[in-house]
Amino acid sequence: MTTVISSNPILVENIRGEVVESFHRGSFCVVDEQGNVIWSQGDIQQVSFPRSALKYFQHIPFLLSGGFDSFGFGDRELAIMCASHNGEPMHLEVVDDVLGRISLNSDALKCGAQQPTLKKDFVALIKANKEPSCMHNNCSGKHAGFLAHCCHNHLDLEHYLSASHPLHQQIKQITSLFYEVPEEELAVGVDGCSAPIFGMPLYNQALAYKNLVSPMSWKNAELTIACDRIVQAVTKYPLLIAGTKRYCTDLMRITNGRIVGKTGADGIYCLSIPHKKWGIAIKIDDGKMGPQYQVAQEILMKLNLLTAEEAERLQAHWHCDNKNFAGNLVGHSLAVSLTPPSLISE
Repeated sequence: MTTVISSNPILVENIRGEVVESFHRGSFCVVDEQGNVIWSQGDIQQVSFPRSALKYFQHIPFLLSGGFDSFGFGDRELAIMCASHNGEPMHLEVVDDVLGRISLNSDALKCGAQQPTLKKDFVALIKANKEPSCMHNNCSGKHAGFLAHCCHNHLDLEHYLSASHPLHQQIKQITSLFYEVPEEELAVGVDGCSAPIFGMPLYNQALAYKNLVSPMSWKNAELTIACDRIVQAVTKYPLLIAGTKRYCTDLMRITNGRIVGKTGADGIYCLSIPHKKWGIAIKIDDGKMGPQYQVAQEILMKLNLLTAEEAERLQAHWHCDNKNFAGNLVGHSLAVSLTPPSLISE
């Protein structure tokens, strides 16, 4: 294992008073319809795992198999399968519905228990004398989708998280296709929810999100329809993709689906710009969650991809106040000002 000493630029600063108290380095990449890099900073060839940003591609095999439609699933169910949700009641309801339609329950989920994101939902559990469960896991919808795929295709349910399972071999093929990396060159790991995860350079992560919304020579009618259905589902149900006070939800809701975004653990954020057929990928080196949204917001603003009203409504995800335990404002964090090449910012 090689230790990487980052020489990537500072992308976000944490300011207390007038002092930069700490900062976050990282990299980002913007690609156009042809896959050309039109703006980047940092090392975009550094390999990382897209983590939950892979979810938009992990259910393509299920869509292609016909299984998704055979169970009568629609946009609502597809959105929860692609989600990294807060574990709010609305999320649990849809996950439970997916499991019910395939005659399973939460006992079949192997993603592990996770505390709900919002304090009020955790407090509600405590008051009801209940503990967090697999259903509250932000990946429970993805796992329910995995199980549905296995049920339709008569695949082993007990070992559905094994890297050698046919499900993940199919996902690996799709990952290789959309990320444009040979299967044998994909890094392999285990995600926080115990599912196999594949890694590749940041450039290829931007490429995949471009490919999600771009016509490609290898993208037949079935693949195109699958991609269109994913984009439609996540933009139609943005609250299911993440939830209350979350950047993915607010971004897609406020832009009316004109911009498609997806977070990934350890400082990942990926975006598709359908009307431009662009892809964007961001990685924060230290893995801190939050700074990637600030960088995404800065990039979108500097590329004039947000209206002034949209930028204002998303301001809280860009300029983040820092309050102490007494509730007093003591500082803020902010993405550093970025200057794109003049040809793409006009």
